[in-house]
Formats: sequence, structure tokens, C-alpha cells
Amino acid sequence: MAVRPAIRKLQRQLQEWRRDFHRFPELGFQEKRTAEKISRYLTEWQIPHETGIAQTGIVATIYGQGGAGGRVLAIRADMDALPIQEANLVDYRSQIDGVMHACGHDGHTAIALGTAYYLSQHRHSFCGAVKMIFQPAEEGPGGAKPMIEAGVLHNPEVDAIIGLHLWNNLPIGTVGVRAGALMAAVELFDCQIQGRGGHGAMPHQTIDAVLVGSQVVNALHTIVSRNVDPLQSAVITIGKFQAGCAHNVIADTAELSGTVRYFDPQLSAPIRERIETVIAGVCSAHGAIYNLDYRALYPAVINNEAIANLVKTAAGSVCEPPLQIIPECRTMGGEDMAYFLQAVPGCYFFLGSANSAKGLTYPHHHPRFDFDETALGTGVEIFVRCVELFCNS
Repeated sequence: MAVRPAIRKLQRQLQEWRRDFHRFPELGFQEKRTAEKISRYLTEWQIPHETGIAQTGIVATIYGQGGAGGRVLAIRADMDALPIQEANLVDYRSQIDGVMHACGHDGHTAIALGTAYYLSQHRHSFCGAVKMIFQPAEEGPGGAKPMIEAGVLHNPEVDAIIGLHLWNNLPIGTVGVRAGALMAAVELFDCQIQGRGGHGAMPHQTIDAVLVGSQVVNALHTIVSRNVDPLQSAVITIGKFQAGCAHNVIADTAELSGTVRYFDPQLSAPIRERIETVIAGVCSAHGAIYNLDYRALYPAVINNEAIANLVKTAAGSVCEPPLQIIPECRTMGGEDMAYFLQAVPGCYFFLGSANSAKGLTYPHHHPRFDFDETALGTGVEIFVRCVELFCNS
């Protein structure tokens, strides 16, 4: 990897920061210790910053040569962990019961800190300004939107934004970046079906909620295959089905919960309408009634072409052949970075972090998730090169 000496020297510190955050993970909007550590470092480096944004968020502004004026690039990093019990036996494993950095946000925070430090020490290398946005609660309920509403993209006005996600679906030494949709919109629904319970031996006296719910599940799974253009991407997943309490009792209620994911924003309304039509039709046919709670979580992550090309140029100069840039890296996973990309032009990209030789291949949100920490320095280098390309143009 073509990482400059000054950043290569930061590798040990990046690792220490990451492991400290990993030992003490915090859930969304509870990242108090994490925010305090970040603020302490920024203060030490004489980087002006605001704390307490959207509860625990931080925004710092680093001016390049010439001070105010010029283009402004924002860099976003999420800080929160997940409610997962860690199964790794490493010496930096989580010290908080039932909470774990199982998605790499500890690494994102360390990379952003390393970028802030380098830029603060090399202000002569870029013009304009860089805003470092440390965001809470990406895993839910979402910290990006309240940070935007709090004004983090103003004073000075942000011209573009970038962010990265360490990605164990790609090997170390690669970067996944593309223009257009990278990650899917995520919508959630909960449905309660009300039938009429009774004795298992006398089904004619009942409206069987298990039967109705089962047919609803089957029918919902036909929506993508029969109502969405085959050239489009979408998925409906039923993740929860609860009904019944005994062998010989016909259930009076069934509860279903699921997600809808797609790339094209124009699919939102048709899929939502079709879901309700299907549920209403099946319930009506059986004499049941229903209550549907349908809500959008995050929109799709859609990258601006010009900023995506800038990231490709920066990453391509860092990553060595034969791996390098992987454009076909889309996922149906969701990310609230989408809100930043709706507000200003930007690019979110994947930084390969898996290493099979080290056994670092467990997927995100797994109790044994971990990643190759050499990606940390690579992430800083790519961010710094993006700053130099964008702010000096």
C-alpha cells in the first residue's frame, strides 16, 4: 500500500485508539466516553470543535493554508456499537457485557482521528477546510439526520462529504467504490393479524391467525418476483412470526415483522402499497382484520459521480495491483450516511478489511467480527488524498 511515511508512523497509535474504543463500546446516543476521548484529543491538537450535537456527536473544523475561504470537504465517521456479546478472546475484547463493536465503527473513529491529527499537523498541504463529523447512533435509531438538522453542514458551508466503511466482504488491499446506489434503502413493518381463537378440534368455529399469517408471508414473498422489474433490485424479508400458545388451541392473533430494501427510490411507494394490498386481501378472504405499522428507516446510499471519481482516483493511487478498485460492491444493507448524501454531493465507500490468513473473515454483526488493522492507515491515507485532491482543485 502506498501510505506516506508520516501516516505509516501513526499505525501503532491508530491501533491503540481503535482497541481502546473496542474495549469500551457504547450503544447509539450513549457514546459519552467515546466522545470525551475524541474531544480530549482534538483539544490537545488545538482543533476547534463542538460537542453534544445530537446528544453525543462532535464536529471539528480544520483550516488549511490561508485560513477561511476555499472549498470545504466533510469527513464522517460513526461511533456506536451493537447489542452483541463478543465471542473473541483477544486482549482488547469488549469489557461491556452485551455490547460490542461488531461492525467496525471503532475503526472508523480511529481513522477519522488519525486523519484529523495528520491534517492539523500538515495544514500547508491543503487549502480551504475539512470538517470532521463524528456521528452517533448509525445502527439505530439514526444520528445523521439530527446532526444535519443541528447544522453540522453549515458555518462553514460544506461543499462535499465522504465517508468509509471497513468491509469484511472485501479483502485487505481493496476499495469498493462506485457512482450511484451503493447501499439500499431500508423500511420496516410490523403487522398484527386478528382472527378468532378456539379449540383445535373445532376449526370451523374460528378464524385461524396462524393460517392467515402463513398465507400473508407466502403472498408477500411474491411481490418482488411479480411486481418489481427483474432488472431492479429489491428484497422483502419476514424476520419475525409469532403466534399461538398451545398444541390444541387455534391462535386468535399473529404478529409479523419484516424489512423492505431497494436501491431505486421510485420503488418505495409501489412496494409499500402492494404490501398493504396483499395483507388486506388475504385477511379479507379469511374474515380476519389487521393493523399495519409501516415506516421508513434510511433512504438509499447514492453516491455523486464526481465525488465517487475523486475517491477512485485517491484510492487507486494508494492500493497496489492486482486488487485495487472493485466497482461492483453494492449491498442491500442500509446506512444513514444516506441523509448526508441527500444534503450535499458525496461518496461513501468500502475499505477492504478481511484477511483469511489471519482468520479475520467473520461477517459484520457476528460475535466474532474483527478486521485487519493495517486497513486503518490505508483509510487515513485515502482520506488525506481526497482532501488534497478536492480542496486544492
